[in-house]
Amino acid sequence: MRITQGMMSNNMLTNLTKSYASLNKYMDQLNTGKKINKPSDDPFVAIKSLDYRSQLAQVEQYKSNASEVHLWMDNSDEALNSATSALQRLQDLARLAANDTNSESERKNIAEEAKQIRDDLISVANMKVNDRYIFNGTDTKNPLVETNTDVNGELTIEINENQKPVNINISENIELQANVDGGKVFGGKFFENINKLVNALEDDDQAVISESIDTIQENVDAVINERASLGARMNRLDLVENRLSNQENSAKNIMSKNENVDIEVAITNLLTQETMHRAALSAGARIMQPTLVDFLR
Repeated sequence: MRITQGMMSNNMLTNLTKSYASLNKYMDQLNTGKKINKPSDDPFVAIKSLDYRSQLAQVEQYKSNASEVHLWMDNSDEALNSATSALQRLQDLARLAANDTNSESERKNIAEEAKQIRDDLISVANMKVNDRYIFNGTDTKNPLVETNTDVNGELTIEINENQKPVNINISENIELQANVDGGKVFGGKFFENINKLVNALEDDDQAVISESIDTIQENVDAVINERASLGARMNRLDLVENRLSNQENSAKNIMSKNENVDIEVAITNLLTQETMHRAALSAGARIMQPTLVDFLR
């Protein structure tokens, strides 16, 4: 086969173009810190990157869900703690009012504080976080407790109980109840027991006042039981969050190893390619046929 000058020139230009492409590839790697900048650079690395990014996105979504659960649980725990303190204060008032040394007027004064505590407990039962009622199950748009005062000033309390749990997915195949069942805490005889104490204080009924110490304890027990259940779920949430953090770190490390370029290797490759490119230019200059201009110099 006859090798012509044109063929040699074309081959040299083709090889130089490839060399420039390699130089550009290594320069891009150093500039971006990534092995590839488009899928065609290395389809295998690109496919694995998509898979790792998908895994990382899933873990990040689970972490976001876990943060949402934390928001529900932390606020619920604070509310239940406040409710416990309020109920214990009611018991203290009942013990104080049950003492024979107190007069009827003094018990009426105690009744006023008891009413304020009752109103506060209604506010706790209707607590909102991010414009959502947290104690009324999935019905987050409506309050758990509705009140109405008649013409005689008598307060009536109605419980609109929604027992459907707010379950949030916090990991693969794991759902956790984020809310506290408000009906188990504030439903039943919760406010009935409080109203009995308030009415007994106003009526100066020492017998009922004494009984209220035990009935209010039923309320305290209901709050404590639900808070214990909430605490168990909070502990599990912490375990899941720790696992998610480990999964996130692992996914980021694997993705980094797959995508990020080894700077030392990239610099070495660039220098090697530059040396080869210079050698190719030098060799090409030697084998190219001299032109008429060269002879006229």
